[in-house]
Amino acid sequence: MSADITAGPATGAASIAFPRYEQTFPALTDHEIMRMRRFGELRTYKDGETLFETGKVGPGMFVVLSGTVAITQRDGLGHVTPVIDQGPGQFLAEIGQLSGRVALVDGHAEGDVETLLIPPDQLRALLVAEAELGERIMRALILRRVSLIQGGVGGPVLIGSPSLGDTARLQNFLARNGQPHHVLDPATDKDAADLVARYSASRADLPLVVCPDGSVLRNPSETSLALAVGMITNHAHERLYDVAVVGGGPAGLATAVYAASEGLSVAVFDARAFGGQAGASARIENYLGFPTGISGQALAGRAYNQAQKFGAEMLIPVSVRSLDCSQRDGVFALATECGQSLRAKSIVVASGARYRRPEIENLDAFEGRGVWYWASPIEAKLCVGQDVVLVGGGNSAGQAAVFLSGHARKVYMIIRGGGLGASMSRYLIERIEAAPNIELVFNAEVIAVEGGGDGSLERVRWRSRLAPEQHGFDVRNLFLFVGADPATHWLDGCGVTLDRAGFVVTGAQSEQNQGRPVPPLETSVPGVFAVGDVRSGSVKRVGGAIGEGAQVVAALHGYLADAAKPSP
Repeated sequence: MSADITAGPATGAASIAFPRYEQTFPALTDHEIMRMRRFGELRTYKDGETLFETGKVGPGMFVVLSGTVAITQRDGLGHVTPVIDQGPGQFLAEIGQLSGRVALVDGHAEGDVETLLIPPDQLRALLVAEAELGERIMRALILRRVSLIQGGVGGPVLIGSPSLGDTARLQNFLARNGQPHHVLDPATDKDAADLVARYSASRADLPLVVCPDGSVLRNPSETSLALAVGMITNHAHERLYDVAVVGGGPAGLATAVYAASEGLSVAVFDARAFGGQAGASARIENYLGFPTGISGQALAGRAYNQAQKFGAEMLIPVSVRSLDCSQRDGVFALATECGQSLRAKSIVVASGARYRRPEIENLDAFEGRGVWYWASPIEAKLCVGQDVVLVGGGNSAGQAAVFLSGHARKVYMIIRGGGLGASMSRYLIERIEAAPNIELVFNAEVIAVEGGGDGSLERVRWRSRLAPEQHGFDVRNLFLFVGADPATHWLDGCGVTLDRAGFVVTGAQSEQNQGRPVPPLETSVPGVFAVGDVRSGSVKRVGGAIGEGAQVVAALHGYLADAAKPSP
Protein backbone atom coordinates (compact mmCIF):
# COMPACT_ATOMS: atom_id res chain seq x y z
CA MET A 1 0.00 0.00 0.00
CA SER A 2 1.12 3.55 -0.59
CA ALA A 3 1.76 5.80 2.37
CA ASP A 4 -1.18 8.02 1.39
CA ILE A 5 -3.81 5.43 2.26
CA THR A 6 -2.38 4.28 5.58
CA ALA A 7 -3.21 7.31 7.66
CA GLY A 8 -6.96 6.96 8.19
CA PRO A 9 -10.37 6.79 6.58
CA ALA A 10 -11.14 7.54 2.96
CA THR A 11 -9.87 10.89 1.78
CA GLY A 12 -9.44 12.55 -1.58
CA ALA A 13 -5.70 11.96 -1.40
CA ALA A 14 -6.27 8.29 -0.66
CA SER A 15 -8.51 7.84 -3.68
CA ILE A 16 -5.94 9.46 -5.95
CA ALA A 17 -3.05 7.41 -4.56
CA PHE A 18 -5.02 4.19 -4.81
CA PRO A 19 -7.53 4.38 -7.71
CA ARG A 20 -9.38 1.23 -6.60
CA TYR A 21 -9.89 2.49 -3.07
CA GLU A 22 -13.70 2.44 -3.30
CA GLN A 23 -13.63 -1.21 -4.38
CA THR A 24 -11.09 -2.18 -1.71
CA PHE A 25 -12.87 -0.44 1.18
CA PRO A 26 -16.55 -0.18 0.15
CA ALA A 27 -19.17 1.21 2.52
CA LEU A 28 -22.28 -0.88 3.22
CA THR A 29 -25.75 0.61 3.40
CA ASP A 30 -28.06 0.09 6.38
CA HIS A 31 -30.24 -2.16 4.19
CA GLU A 32 -27.24 -4.30 3.21
CA ILE A 33 -26.16 -4.67 6.82
CA MET A 34 -29.70 -5.69 7.74
CA ARG A 35 -29.55 -8.48 5.11
CA MET A 36 -26.23 -9.64 6.55
CA ARG A 37 -27.38 -9.91 10.17
CA ARG A 38 -28.78 -13.42 9.77
CA PHE A 39 -25.28 -14.67 8.95
CA GLY A 40 -23.53 -13.32 12.07
CA GLU A 41 -23.74 -12.39 15.74
CA LEU A 42 -23.19 -9.16 17.64
CA ARG A 43 -19.83 -8.61 19.36
CA THR A 44 -18.75 -5.57 21.38
CA TYR A 45 -15.24 -4.39 22.27
CA LYS A 46 -13.88 -1.82 24.72
CA ASP A 47 -11.29 0.81 23.86
CA GLY A 48 -7.96 -0.83 23.07
CA GLU A 49 -9.30 -4.39 22.87
CA THR A 50 -8.04 -6.66 20.07
CA LEU A 51 -10.48 -7.93 17.45
CA PHE A 52 -7.86 -9.97 15.58
CA GLU A 53 -4.10 -10.35 15.75
CA THR A 54 -1.35 -11.05 13.21
CA GLY A 55 -0.34 -14.70 13.16
CA LYS A 56 -3.39 -15.94 15.06
CA VAL A 57 -6.44 -17.59 13.47
CA GLY A 58 -8.95 -14.94 12.52
CA PRO A 59 -12.57 -15.37 13.68
CA GLY A 60 -14.10 -14.25 10.36
CA MET A 61 -15.37 -10.98 8.92
CA PHE A 62 -16.38 -8.06 11.15
CA VAL A 63 -18.97 -5.50 10.06
CA VAL A 64 -18.52 -2.29 12.06
CA LEU A 65 -21.86 -1.05 13.44
CA SER A 66 -20.49 1.73 15.64
CA GLY A 67 -17.09 3.02 16.68
CA THR A 68 -13.73 2.81 14.91
CA VAL A 69 -11.23 -0.01 14.43
CA ALA A 70 -7.56 0.75 13.66
CA ILE A 71 -5.89 -1.69 11.26
CA THR A 72 -2.11 -2.00 11.41
CA GLN A 73 0.42 -4.32 9.76
CA ARG A 74 3.23 -5.83 11.83
CA ASP A 75 6.32 -7.87 10.94
CA GLY A 76 8.50 -10.10 13.11
CA LEU A 77 11.04 -7.33 13.71
CA GLY A 78 8.42 -5.31 15.59
CA HIS A 79 7.84 -2.76 12.82
CA VAL A 80 4.21 -1.56 12.88
CA THR A 81 2.73 0.19 9.87
CA PRO A 82 -0.71 1.88 10.00
CA VAL A 83 -3.01 0.60 7.27
CA ILE A 84 -6.41 2.27 7.71
CA ASP A 85 -9.10 3.16 10.23
CA GLN A 86 -12.51 1.56 9.59
CA GLY A 87 -15.79 2.94 10.88
CA PRO A 88 -19.54 2.26 10.75
CA GLY A 89 -20.70 0.57 7.54
CA GLN A 90 -17.32 -0.93 6.71
CA PHE A 91 -16.17 -4.53 7.05
CA LEU A 92 -12.89 -6.01 8.25
CA ALA A 93 -11.42 -9.10 6.55
CA GLU A 94 -9.28 -10.24 3.64
CA ILE A 95 -9.38 -13.37 1.48
CA GLY A 96 -7.83 -15.63 4.13
CA GLN A 97 -10.94 -15.34 6.29
CA LEU A 98 -12.96 -17.34 3.76
CA SER A 99 -11.25 -20.41 5.20
CA GLY A 100 -10.40 -19.20 8.71
CA ARG A 101 -6.68 -18.68 8.15
CA VAL A 102 -4.41 -16.65 10.42
CA ALA A 103 -4.84 -12.89 10.35
CA LEU A 104 -2.23 -10.89 8.44
CA VAL A 105 -2.94 -7.60 10.23
CA ASP A 106 -3.89 -6.39 13.71
CA GLY A 107 -7.25 -4.80 14.54
CA HIS A 108 -7.79 -2.74 17.73
CA ALA A 109 -10.84 -0.88 18.97
CA GLU A 110 -10.48 2.88 19.23
CA GLY A 111 -13.15 3.69 21.75
CA ASP A 112 -16.15 1.40 22.26
CA VAL A 113 -16.96 -0.66 19.18
CA GLU A 114 -20.00 -2.73 18.20
CA THR A 115 -19.64 -5.23 15.36
CA LEU A 116 -21.42 -8.02 13.54
CA LEU A 117 -19.07 -11.02 13.41
CA ILE A 118 -19.63 -13.38 10.47
CA PRO A 119 -17.60 -16.63 10.87
CA PRO A 120 -15.92 -18.20 7.80
CA ASP A 121 -18.64 -20.77 7.03
CA GLN A 122 -21.34 -18.13 7.22
CA LEU A 123 -19.23 -15.69 5.20
CA ARG A 124 -19.09 -18.25 2.39
CA ALA A 125 -22.85 -18.76 2.69
CA LEU A 126 -23.36 -14.98 2.47
CA LEU A 127 -21.27 -14.70 -0.70
CA VAL A 128 -23.38 -17.37 -2.40
CA ALA A 129 -26.81 -16.33 -1.09
CA GLU A 130 -26.40 -12.58 -1.69
CA ALA A 131 -24.89 -12.62 -5.18
CA GLU A 132 -24.62 -8.87 -5.88
CA LEU A 133 -23.45 -7.97 -2.39
CA GLY A 134 -21.23 -11.06 -2.35
CA GLU A 135 -19.50 -9.92 -5.54
CA ARG A 136 -18.55 -6.58 -3.95
CA ILE A 137 -17.30 -8.24 -0.78
CA MET A 138 -15.31 -10.88 -2.68
CA ARG A 139 -13.61 -8.25 -4.84
CA ALA A 140 -12.67 -6.26 -1.74
CA LEU A 141 -11.24 -9.34 0.03
CA ILE A 142 -9.03 -10.11 -2.98
CA LEU A 143 -7.87 -6.52 -3.45
CA ARG A 144 -6.94 -6.26 0.23
CA ARG A 145 -4.67 -9.30 -0.01
CA VAL A 146 -3.09 -7.80 -3.14
CA SER A 147 -2.50 -4.53 -1.27
CA LEU A 148 -0.83 -6.34 1.62
CA ILE A 149 1.45 -8.18 -0.79
CA GLN A 150 2.36 -5.04 -2.71
CA GLY A 151 2.91 -3.03 0.46
CA GLY A 152 6.07 -4.97 1.24
CA VAL A 153 6.05 -4.28 4.99
CA GLY A 154 4.28 -7.20 6.72
CA GLY A 155 4.44 -10.96 6.92
CA PRO A 156 7.62 -13.01 7.40
CA VAL A 157 10.91 -11.17 6.88
CA LEU A 158 13.61 -12.94 4.86
CA ILE A 159 17.09 -11.91 6.00
CA GLY A 160 19.59 -12.61 3.24
CA SER A 161 20.98 -11.35 -0.02
CA PRO A 162 18.34 -11.21 -2.80
CA SER A 163 20.92 -12.90 -5.06
CA LEU A 164 21.16 -15.91 -2.73
CA GLY A 165 19.53 -18.99 -4.23
CA ASP A 166 17.72 -20.01 -1.04
CA THR A 167 16.34 -16.49 -0.66
CA ALA A 168 14.91 -16.76 -4.16
CA ARG A 169 13.55 -20.23 -3.33
CA LEU A 170 11.58 -19.00 -0.32
CA GLN A 171 10.52 -15.79 -2.05
CA ASN A 172 9.15 -17.83 -4.92
CA PHE A 173 7.32 -20.14 -2.54
CA LEU A 174 5.65 -17.28 -0.65
CA ALA A 175 4.84 -15.36 -3.82
CA ARG A 176 3.34 -18.44 -5.53
CA ASN A 177 1.07 -18.92 -2.50
CA GLY A 178 0.02 -15.27 -2.28
CA GLN A 179 1.70 -14.61 1.09
CA PRO A 180 2.87 -11.09 2.04
CA HIS A 181 6.59 -10.96 2.88
CA HIS A 182 9.66 -8.84 2.34
CA VAL A 183 13.43 -9.26 2.07
CA LEU A 184 16.15 -7.37 3.96
CA ASP A 185 19.75 -7.59 2.76
CA PRO A 186 22.24 -7.68 5.67
CA ALA A 187 24.78 -6.01 3.38
CA THR A 188 22.69 -2.83 3.28
CA ASP A 189 20.25 -3.02 6.21
CA LYS A 190 21.57 -2.54 9.77
CA ASP A 191 18.67 -4.38 11.48
CA ALA A 192 19.25 -7.36 9.20
CA ALA A 193 23.01 -7.32 9.82
CA ASP A 194 22.47 -7.15 13.60
CA LEU A 195 20.12 -10.13 13.45
CA VAL A 196 22.61 -12.20 11.46
CA ALA A 197 25.31 -11.36 14.01
CA ARG A 198 23.02 -12.13 16.96
CA TYR A 199 22.27 -15.62 15.63
CA SER A 200 25.86 -16.19 14.47
CA ALA A 201 24.37 -17.23 11.17
CA SER A 202 26.65 -18.89 8.63
CA ARG A 203 26.00 -18.80 4.90
CA ALA A 204 24.22 -22.16 5.17
CA ASP A 205 21.79 -20.62 7.71
CA LEU A 206 20.70 -17.87 5.31
CA PRO A 207 18.20 -16.65 4.74
CA LEU A 208 16.99 -16.29 8.28
CA VAL A 209 13.21 -16.00 8.36
CA VAL A 210 11.65 -13.86 11.09
CA CYS A 211 8.01 -14.86 11.53
CA PRO A 212 5.31 -12.40 12.66
CA ASP A 213 5.35 -13.94 16.16
CA GLY A 214 9.08 -13.13 16.45
CA SER A 215 10.39 -16.69 16.05
CA VAL A 216 13.42 -17.11 13.77
CA LEU A 217 13.98 -19.97 11.31
CA ARG A 218 17.33 -20.81 9.72
CA ASN A 219 17.01 -21.42 5.96
CA PRO A 220 13.83 -23.46 6.48
CA SER A 221 12.12 -25.89 4.14
CA GLU A 222 8.92 -24.70 2.51
CA THR A 223 6.81 -26.93 4.78
CA SER A 224 8.53 -25.66 7.94
CA LEU A 225 7.94 -22.09 6.86
CA ALA A 226 4.29 -22.80 6.01
CA LEU A 227 3.68 -24.31 9.45
CA ALA A 228 5.39 -21.38 11.18
CA VAL A 229 3.27 -18.71 9.47
CA GLY A 230 -0.04 -20.60 9.70
CA MET A 231 -0.56 -21.53 6.06
CA ILE A 232 -1.48 -25.11 7.01
CA THR A 233 -4.37 -26.04 9.29
CA ASN A 234 -4.31 -29.12 11.53
CA HIS A 235 -8.00 -30.04 11.55
CA ALA A 236 -8.51 -31.70 8.15
CA HIS A 237 -7.83 -35.18 9.57
CA GLU A 238 -10.87 -34.82 11.83
CA ARG A 239 -13.32 -34.73 8.91
CA LEU A 240 -14.60 -37.22 6.34
CA TYR A 241 -14.59 -35.57 2.90
CA ASP A 242 -16.68 -36.52 -0.12
CA VAL A 243 -13.62 -36.12 -2.32
CA ALA A 244 -9.90 -35.58 -1.81
CA VAL A 245 -8.09 -33.97 -4.73
CA VAL A 246 -4.35 -34.64 -4.86
CA GLY A 247 -2.78 -31.84 -6.88
CA GLY A 248 -3.55 -28.12 -6.99
CA GLY A 249 -2.83 -27.44 -10.67
CA PRO A 250 -5.50 -26.36 -13.19
CA ALA A 251 -7.16 -29.82 -13.22
CA GLY A 252 -7.25 -30.10 -9.43
CA LEU A 253 -8.46 -26.53 -8.94
CA ALA A 254 -11.21 -27.00 -11.53
CA THR A 255 -12.34 -30.18 -9.74
CA ALA A 256 -12.40 -28.30 -6.43
CA VAL A 257 -14.41 -25.37 -7.79
CA TYR A 258 -17.05 -27.45 -9.56
CA ALA A 259 -17.34 -30.12 -6.86
CA ALA A 260 -17.54 -27.65 -3.97
CA SER A 261 -20.01 -25.42 -5.82
CA GLU A 262 -22.28 -28.46 -6.18
CA GLY A 263 -22.28 -29.18 -2.47
CA LEU A 264 -19.55 -31.79 -2.13
CA SER A 265 -17.04 -31.47 0.73
CA VAL A 266 -13.61 -31.18 -0.85
CA ALA A 267 -10.00 -31.26 0.37
CA VAL A 268 -7.19 -30.27 -2.00
CA PHE A 269 -3.53 -31.20 -1.49
CA ASP A 270 -0.48 -29.81 -3.21
CA ALA A 271 3.15 -30.30 -2.24
CA ARG A 272 4.28 -26.77 -3.06
CA ALA A 273 1.84 -24.17 -4.40
CA PHE A 274 -1.49 -23.82 -6.13
CA GLY A 275 -1.31 -23.69 -9.92
CA GLY A 276 1.19 -26.52 -10.47
CA GLN A 277 3.55 -26.07 -13.40
CA ALA A 278 1.02 -23.81 -15.13
CA GLY A 279 1.18 -21.46 -12.14
CA ALA A 280 4.84 -20.76 -12.90
CA SER A 281 4.11 -19.75 -16.50
CA ALA A 282 4.96 -16.12 -17.23
CA ARG A 283 2.14 -15.82 -19.78
CA ILE A 284 -0.52 -18.16 -21.15
CA GLU A 285 -1.79 -16.82 -24.45
CA ASN A 286 -3.74 -19.72 -25.93
CA TYR A 287 -6.33 -20.16 -23.16
CA LEU A 288 -9.89 -19.36 -24.23
CA GLY A 289 -11.17 -15.95 -23.19
CA PHE A 290 -7.85 -14.18 -22.61
CA PRO A 291 -6.85 -12.65 -25.96
CA THR A 292 -4.05 -10.60 -24.38
CA GLY A 293 -2.84 -13.55 -22.30
CA ILE A 294 -2.77 -14.12 -18.56
CA SER A 295 0.00 -15.20 -16.23
CA GLY A 296 -0.26 -18.67 -14.77
CA GLN A 297 -0.11 -17.15 -11.28
CA ALA A 298 -3.09 -14.86 -11.98
CA LEU A 299 -5.19 -17.64 -13.52
CA ALA A 300 -4.41 -20.08 -10.71
CA GLY A 301 -4.94 -17.41 -8.04
CA ARG A 302 -8.45 -16.70 -9.29
CA ALA A 303 -9.30 -20.40 -9.27
CA TYR A 304 -7.80 -20.81 -5.78
CA ASN A 305 -9.95 -17.98 -4.40
CA GLN A 306 -12.99 -19.38 -6.20
CA ALA A 307 -12.48 -22.80 -4.60
CA GLN A 308 -12.26 -21.21 -1.15
CA LYS A 309 -15.42 -19.23 -1.82
CA PHE A 310 -17.34 -22.49 -2.26
CA GLY A 311 -15.79 -24.06 0.84
CA ALA A 312 -13.01 -26.31 -0.48
CA GLU A 313 -10.32 -27.01 2.15
CA MET A 314 -6.96 -26.04 0.63
CA LEU A 315 -4.10 -28.01 2.21
CA ILE A 316 -1.03 -26.38 0.67
CA PRO A 317 1.81 -27.20 0.99
CA VAL A 318 1.10 -30.76 2.13
CA SER A 319 2.60 -33.78 0.38
CA VAL A 320 0.69 -37.04 0.13
CA ARG A 321 2.94 -40.02 0.82
CA SER A 322 0.53 -42.88 0.09
CA LEU A 323 -3.06 -43.87 -0.64
CA ASP A 324 -4.74 -46.78 1.15
CA CYS A 325 -7.36 -48.26 -1.19
CA SER A 326 -8.37 -51.16 1.06
CA GLN A 327 -11.43 -49.18 2.23
CA ARG A 328 -11.60 -51.10 5.50
CA ASP A 329 -14.20 -48.71 6.86
CA GLY A 330 -15.68 -47.91 3.47
CA VAL A 331 -13.46 -44.91 2.75
CA PHE A 332 -10.02 -44.15 1.34
CA ALA A 333 -7.15 -43.02 3.58
CA LEU A 334 -4.40 -40.62 2.54
CA ALA A 335 -1.17 -40.52 4.54
CA THR A 336 0.61 -37.14 4.49
CA GLU A 337 4.17 -36.09 5.20
CA CYS A 338 2.90 -34.47 8.40
CA GLY A 339 2.19 -37.94 9.79
CA GLN A 340 -1.56 -37.47 9.66
CA SER A 341 -4.19 -39.46 7.77
CA LEU A 342 -7.12 -37.90 5.94
CA ARG A 343 -10.25 -39.84 5.00
CA ALA A 344 -12.35 -39.37 1.87
CA LYS A 345 -15.13 -41.25 0.11
CA SER A 346 -13.51 -40.72 -3.31
CA ILE A 347 -10.16 -39.64 -4.72
CA VAL A 348 -9.21 -37.48 -7.72
CA VAL A 349 -5.62 -37.93 -8.87
CA ALA A 350 -4.55 -34.56 -10.25
CA SER A 351 -0.91 -34.70 -9.15
CA GLY A 352 0.40 -33.80 -12.60
CA ALA A 353 4.07 -34.30 -13.19
CA ARG A 354 7.38 -33.66 -11.47
CA TYR A 355 10.06 -31.62 -13.18
CA ARG A 356 12.39 -33.97 -15.01
CA ARG A 357 15.98 -33.86 -13.79
CA PRO A 358 18.29 -34.58 -16.72
CA GLU A 359 21.56 -36.47 -16.33
CA ILE A 360 23.83 -33.50 -15.68
CA GLU A 361 26.96 -33.79 -13.56
CA ASN A 362 26.73 -31.94 -10.18
CA LEU A 363 23.14 -30.86 -10.89
CA ASP A 364 21.77 -31.54 -7.40
CA ALA A 365 24.46 -29.37 -5.79
CA PHE A 366 23.14 -26.25 -7.54
CA GLU A 367 19.36 -26.72 -7.48
CA GLY A 368 17.96 -23.57 -5.93
CA ARG A 369 21.42 -21.98 -6.21
CA GLY A 370 21.44 -21.13 -9.88
CA VAL A 371 19.60 -24.13 -11.33
CA TRP A 372 15.87 -23.49 -11.77
CA TYR A 373 12.89 -25.43 -13.14
CA TRP A 374 10.68 -22.37 -13.57
CA ALA A 375 11.13 -18.70 -14.49
CA SER A 376 9.22 -16.23 -12.32
CA PRO A 377 9.85 -12.49 -11.82
CA ILE A 378 11.95 -13.42 -8.77
CA GLU A 379 14.41 -15.48 -10.82
CA ALA A 380 14.28 -12.89 -13.60
CA LYS A 381 15.63 -10.25 -11.20
CA LEU A 382 18.69 -12.45 -10.63
CA CYS A 383 19.38 -12.41 -14.38
CA VAL A 384 19.24 -8.68 -15.13
CA GLY A 385 22.12 -7.76 -17.42
CA GLN A 386 23.53 -11.33 -17.34
CA ASP A 387 23.80 -14.22 -19.78
CA VAL A 388 21.65 -17.26 -18.97
CA VAL A 389 21.28 -20.77 -20.36
CA LEU A 390 17.88 -22.34 -20.93
CA VAL A 391 17.41 -25.99 -21.91
CA GLY A 392 14.27 -27.22 -23.67
CA GLY A 393 12.24 -26.98 -26.86
CA GLY A 394 8.59 -27.16 -25.77
CA ASN A 395 6.02 -24.46 -25.08
CA SER A 396 7.09 -24.00 -21.46
CA ALA A 397 10.68 -23.47 -22.59
CA GLY A 398 9.56 -21.03 -25.28
CA GLN A 399 7.46 -18.98 -22.86
CA ALA A 400 10.34 -18.85 -20.38
CA ALA A 401 12.88 -17.85 -23.05
CA VAL A 402 10.72 -14.97 -24.27
CA PHE A 403 10.10 -13.83 -20.69
CA LEU A 404 13.76 -14.00 -19.67
CA SER A 405 14.87 -12.19 -22.82
CA GLY A 406 13.23 -9.08 -21.38
CA HIS A 407 15.61 -9.18 -18.40
CA ALA A 408 18.80 -11.04 -19.32
CA ARG A 409 21.54 -9.72 -21.58
CA LYS A 410 21.45 -12.92 -23.61
CA VAL A 411 19.53 -16.20 -23.48
CA TYR A 412 21.33 -19.26 -24.87
CA MET A 413 18.57 -21.73 -25.68
CA ILE A 414 19.92 -25.29 -25.93
CA ILE A 415 17.67 -27.70 -27.84
CA ARG A 416 18.35 -31.40 -28.10
CA GLY A 417 16.68 -31.70 -31.53
CA GLY A 418 17.29 -29.98 -34.81
CA GLY A 419 14.31 -27.61 -34.72
CA LEU A 420 11.32 -26.26 -32.79
CA GLY A 421 8.43 -26.83 -35.18
CA ALA A 422 7.46 -30.26 -33.86
CA SER A 423 7.30 -29.29 -30.17
CA MET A 424 6.44 -25.58 -29.90
CA SER A 425 3.50 -23.39 -30.90
CA ARG A 426 4.11 -21.20 -33.94
CA TYR A 427 3.48 -17.91 -32.14
CA LEU A 428 6.28 -18.69 -29.68
CA ILE A 429 8.69 -19.67 -32.44
CA GLU A 430 8.05 -16.35 -34.17
CA ARG A 431 8.73 -14.42 -30.95
CA ILE A 432 11.93 -16.32 -30.30
CA GLU A 433 13.15 -15.69 -33.84
CA ALA A 434 12.33 -11.99 -33.47
CA ALA A 435 14.17 -11.60 -30.14
CA PRO A 436 17.68 -10.26 -30.83
CA ASN A 437 19.13 -11.61 -27.58
CA ILE A 438 17.96 -15.24 -27.87
CA GLU A 439 20.52 -17.54 -29.48
CA LEU A 440 19.36 -21.04 -30.48
CA VAL A 441 21.81 -23.93 -30.11
CA PHE A 442 20.38 -27.01 -31.83
CA ASN A 443 21.46 -30.66 -31.51
CA ALA A 444 23.14 -29.95 -28.17
CA GLU A 445 22.93 -31.00 -24.52
CA VAL A 446 24.22 -29.76 -21.17
CA ILE A 447 26.56 -32.30 -19.55
CA ALA A 448 27.82 -30.60 -16.36
CA VAL A 449 27.51 -27.58 -14.09
CA GLU A 450 30.30 -26.05 -12.02
CA GLY A 451 30.46 -23.53 -9.19
CA GLY A 452 32.74 -21.45 -7.06
CA GLY A 453 33.63 -21.27 -3.40
CA ASP A 454 30.36 -19.58 -2.39
CA GLY A 455 28.31 -22.55 -3.59
CA SER A 456 26.61 -20.74 -6.47
CA LEU A 457 26.63 -21.72 -10.13
CA GLU A 458 29.40 -20.23 -12.29
CA ARG A 459 29.71 -22.33 -15.46
CA VAL A 460 27.64 -24.63 -17.66
CA ARG A 461 29.38 -27.20 -19.86
CA TRP A 462 27.67 -28.53 -22.99
CA ARG A 463 28.44 -30.47 -26.13
CA SER A 464 27.05 -30.93 -29.60
CA ARG A 465 25.37 -34.23 -30.32
CA LEU A 466 27.02 -34.13 -33.74
CA ALA A 467 30.64 -33.69 -32.57
CA PRO A 468 32.70 -34.74 -29.52
CA GLU A 469 34.00 -31.30 -28.53
CA GLN A 470 32.84 -29.71 -25.28
CA HIS A 471 31.99 -26.04 -24.84
CA GLY A 472 31.17 -23.78 -21.90
CA PHE A 473 29.08 -20.77 -20.92
CA ASP A 474 30.09 -18.62 -17.94
CA VAL A 475 26.64 -18.06 -16.43
CA ARG A 476 25.15 -17.92 -12.95
CA ASN A 477 21.68 -19.20 -13.89
CA LEU A 478 20.55 -22.33 -15.74
CA PHE A 479 16.86 -22.94 -16.50
CA LEU A 480 15.71 -26.48 -17.24
CA PHE A 481 12.48 -27.13 -19.17
CA VAL A 482 13.03 -30.68 -20.37
CA GLY A 483 9.61 -32.14 -19.65
CA ALA A 484 8.26 -33.91 -16.62
CA ASP A 485 7.54 -37.38 -15.28
CA PRO A 486 4.12 -38.31 -13.85
CA ALA A 487 3.88 -37.79 -10.08
CA THR A 488 2.35 -41.18 -9.26
CA HIS A 489 4.81 -42.62 -6.72
CA TRP A 490 2.24 -42.12 -3.94
CA LEU A 491 -0.10 -44.59 -5.68
CA ASP A 492 2.29 -47.53 -5.21
CA GLY A 493 0.50 -50.56 -3.77
CA CYS A 494 -2.98 -49.15 -4.31
CA GLY A 495 -3.82 -51.18 -7.42
CA VAL A 496 -4.20 -48.21 -9.76
CA THR A 497 -3.10 -49.25 -13.26
CA LEU A 498 -0.34 -47.17 -14.88
CA ASP A 499 0.88 -47.22 -18.47
CA ARG A 500 4.50 -47.90 -19.43
CA ALA A 501 5.46 -44.28 -18.87
CA GLY A 502 3.86 -44.17 -15.43
CA PHE A 503 0.72 -42.21 -16.33
CA VAL A 504 -2.63 -43.26 -14.84
CA VAL A 505 -4.85 -45.38 -17.11
CA THR A 506 -8.55 -44.50 -17.06
CA GLY A 507 -11.83 -45.49 -18.69
CA ALA A 508 -12.33 -48.64 -20.74
CA GLN A 509 -8.58 -49.35 -20.76
CA SER A 510 -8.66 -49.74 -16.97
CA GLU A 511 -11.71 -52.04 -16.90
CA GLN A 512 -9.72 -55.23 -16.26
CA ASN A 513 -12.75 -57.56 -16.45
CA GLN A 514 -14.54 -55.91 -13.58
CA GLY A 515 -17.80 -56.59 -15.38
CA ARG A 516 -19.06 -53.02 -15.15
CA PRO A 517 -18.97 -49.91 -17.31
CA VAL A 518 -16.15 -47.61 -16.25
CA PRO A 519 -16.56 -43.81 -16.53
CA PRO A 520 -13.96 -42.24 -18.86
CA LEU A 521 -11.99 -40.65 -16.00
CA GLU A 522 -12.19 -43.48 -13.46
CA THR A 523 -9.15 -45.67 -12.82
CA SER A 524 -8.93 -49.42 -12.28
CA VAL A 525 -9.87 -48.80 -8.62
CA PRO A 526 -13.55 -47.81 -8.25
CA GLY A 527 -13.82 -44.41 -6.60
CA VAL A 528 -10.38 -43.27 -7.74
CA PHE A 529 -10.41 -40.90 -10.72
CA ALA A 530 -7.60 -39.17 -12.66
CA VAL A 531 -7.58 -35.83 -14.48
CA GLY A 532 -5.06 -33.55 -16.18
CA ASP A 533 -1.45 -34.20 -17.10
CA VAL A 534 -1.13 -37.26 -14.84
CA ARG A 535 -3.76 -39.15 -16.89
CA SER A 536 -2.63 -41.40 -19.72
CA GLY A 537 -3.72 -39.96 -23.07
CA SER A 538 -4.66 -36.52 -21.76
CA VAL A 539 -4.06 -33.37 -23.77
CA LYS A 540 -1.20 -31.58 -22.01
CA ARG A 541 -2.80 -28.13 -22.12
CA VAL A 542 -4.30 -25.89 -19.45
CA GLY A 543 -7.67 -25.87 -21.21
CA GLY A 544 -7.76 -29.65 -21.39
CA ALA A 545 -6.88 -30.01 -17.71
CA ILE A 546 -9.61 -27.57 -16.64
CA GLY A 547 -12.13 -29.36 -18.84
CA GLU A 548 -11.35 -32.72 -17.27
CA GLY A 549 -11.54 -31.21 -13.78
CA ALA A 550 -15.08 -30.04 -14.55
CA GLN A 551 -16.04 -33.29 -16.29
CA VAL A 552 -15.02 -35.58 -13.43
CA VAL A 553 -17.55 -34.05 -11.03
CA ALA A 554 -20.47 -35.80 -12.76
CA ALA A 555 -18.68 -39.13 -12.33
CA LEU A 556 -18.03 -38.31 -8.66
CA HIS A 557 -21.72 -37.71 -8.08
CA GLY A 558 -22.54 -41.02 -9.74
CA TYR A 559 -20.01 -42.97 -7.70
CA LEU A 560 -21.00 -41.36 -4.39
CA ALA A 561 -24.70 -41.97 -5.09
CA ASP A 562 -24.05 -45.67 -5.84
CA ALA A 563 -21.85 -46.02 -2.74
CA ALA A 564 -24.62 -44.57 -0.58
CA LYS A 565 -27.19 -47.15 -1.74
CA PRO A 566 -27.82 -49.99 0.74
CA SER A 567 -26.44 -53.38 -0.24
CA PRO A 568 -29.09 -55.77 -1.66
